[in-house]
Amino acid sequence: MVALSAVAGGIAPASAEEPSGVRLLGERVVPFGAQFHGTTVGGLSGIDYDSRTGEYVLISDDRSAKNPARFYTARIPVDGNGIGAVTFTGTHAFRTVDGGTYPVNSVDPEEIRVDPWSGDYYWTLEGERADGALVDPSVRVARADGSFAGELPIPDNERMRADSGPRRNGALEAATFAAGGALFVTAMESPLLQDGPEATVEAGALTRITVQARFGPVLAQYAYPLEPVFAAGNGGNGVASILAADAVDPAKYLVLERAFVEGAGNRIRIFEADLTGATNVLDGSVAGARPVSKRLVVDLADVGLGAIDNVEAMTWGPRLASGERTLVLVSDDNFAEKQITQVIALAVR
Repeated sequence: MVALSAVAGGIAPASAEEPSGVRLLGERVVPFGAQFHGTTVGGLSGIDYDSRTGEYVLISDDRSAKNPARFYTARIPVDGNGIGAVTFTGTHAFRTVDGGTYPVNSVDPEEIRVDPWSGDYYWTLEGERADGALVDPSVRVARADGSFAGELPIPDNERMRADSGPRRNGALEAATFAAGGALFVTAMESPLLQDGPEATVEAGALTRITVQARFGPVLAQYAYPLEPVFAAGNGGNGVASILAADAVDPAKYLVLERAFVEGAGNRIRIFEADLTGATNVLDGSVAGARPVSKRLVVDLADVGLGAIDNVEAMTWGPRLASGERTLVLVSDDNFAEKQITQVIALAVR
């Protein structure tokens, strides 16, 4: 086991009386280019807590360019006193049906979730739309050793077609189990081509949340309203992660909206979305549909972090003695030396 951490504290937690009910416990920064078991740690775009082991599983969005597409396990102590060192405990390459590793640029991993029933890992792939190539996004299932265990179907409207389907790098960025593991819920990062333009500084946009049974059948789809981009310039805003707000409630989710504008930086906001009463748009247009309702849970700009990087992932961690839940976030450094891999712990009332 190797402990990889550089920043232990020095960040004043937000007041426990903060109206949002969210306070900062602390952060750790994984050193850039850290090596673990022959791989470069970076591009961490998904995280989930495995209550069976007390460890976290993290996925790298490396397209098998630096090392084969893979995930890591890690220990991240979180309690009322803050967050401890990030200790990586294992790594496995994802395996294809025939047992091999994925070739360079053949996959684009994004989100990873631990199946609460089996302990398998469900992971999302964004697909591709570039240079004439149209590769559908997908949800695949891996066992704890990385071996292939299956694949879920996707809605027909999320298939890559010349004039419809997901935008490039705007597909299956987010996923979560819900209803005690009976449902698997995904979110598109950006609007489908047929659903209109992306969010701008003047206006938000509508993307989609899809609900399906854990074994595959797609049950419903809902329009999710993205916030406008927070500043003028070259950038955008989209859904980077989704997480069931409660283990058994099938209607409420935390949604992480990640915005970036060149020269202005990152803005990370987490909303609670409620699907109750929203229009099912699985077989239709989002135009005129009643979208899901949402409320702001926390803007990371308000919790006292010294810097906010490209935060893409979140998971519930262990509950604190105070009764608060811990929410653990991680940022994707894009394997860029000027960015950082932040592991952030929040307490949520």
